[in-house]
Amino acid sequence: MTKILIIGGGAMGSAFTVPCLENKNKVTITEPYSKIFIKDLSSKNKFHSALKIKLSKKLRFKKFSQKLLQEKFDLIVIALSLSGIDFIGKELKSLKIKTPILVLTKGLKYEKKRNKIFTISELLKKKYNGMNVSALKGPCLAKELARKNKTSVIIANKNINIAKWIGKQISTKYYLIEYSRDIIGVEICSAIKNIYSMIIGSGQSLNTSSSLFQKSLIEMKYLTKYFKGKETTIEGLAGVGDLYVSAAGGRNSKMGSYLGKGFTFKTAKKKFMKKDTVEGEQLAREIAPFIIKKIDKRKVPLMTNLFKAVLKNKKLKIN
Repeated sequence: MTKILIIGGGAMGSAFTVPCLENKNKVTITEPYSKIFIKDLSSKNKFHSALKIKLSKKLRFKKFSQKLLQEKFDLIVIALSLSGIDFIGKELKSLKIKTPILVLTKGLKYEKKRNKIFTISELLKKKYNGMNVSALKGPCLAKELARKNKTSVIIANKNINIAKWIGKQISTKYYLIEYSRDIIGVEICSAIKNIYSMIIGSGQSLNTSSSLFQKSLIEMKYLTKYFKGKETTIEGLAGVGDLYVSAAGGRNSKMGSYLGKGFTFKTAKKKFMKKDTVEGEQLAREIAPFIIKKIDKRKVPLMTNLFKAVLKNKKLKIN
């Protein structure tokens, strides 16, 4: 029986407990921030307010603490938002945790001092001495996974044997796992698709959106190669697969539709999506300083125009 700790009680972290428990693992979940999710997970019926389902009674909830991190686990899963990565990295470093880590979080971090963009696995390895970090990405909506709809994802690690060991612990008939050594490419794709799903969502017809989808893939290929990822990764689950799911439905695509109708970002956020987190916006603010300075704008015109719409609150202009 594998002992798994999931850090992050939001929709994805909680949905991930479903295949983990089905494999008869001993699963503990903890939540450092959200009072709502702490209440959900610590309740007797374990009804999750975001997923709208009852989670298994076999799922154990424990209050987040350093003492919990020091317990002996076989795998630690990080399912926090991007803003929580630095926090958990410092906690793991201070305790000198050597347990294998699996990252569900999607995003990139820009460090101004080094003038460099890091993937989450790179950040955990270089800044927080994480020795064994894998990334799980792909087209996976939390609500569908929680209801056991067929889902395919990819686990990336340069050491493919570690990725396959993790996959063995969590795969089911409905949760299908592929593997890749291209951890950088997988993480780059899974992050920037949030920006491109906003762009595709701005199309006011299927014809326009399909054209934007094709142009988005061209830019994603360029950026993935720029950051030393493999071009073939774009053709897989972390690339075109994840982009399709995000563009077909989700908060980024929804915001894009308002931008396409002529609303500025601030107006659309305030009027239609006041309580929603738009990951594409967060990523744009994070990486724009690097992209604008380092990348030829002619290579990424869609991303450049999206930056203007989000950062300068200009109306989105997509040619």
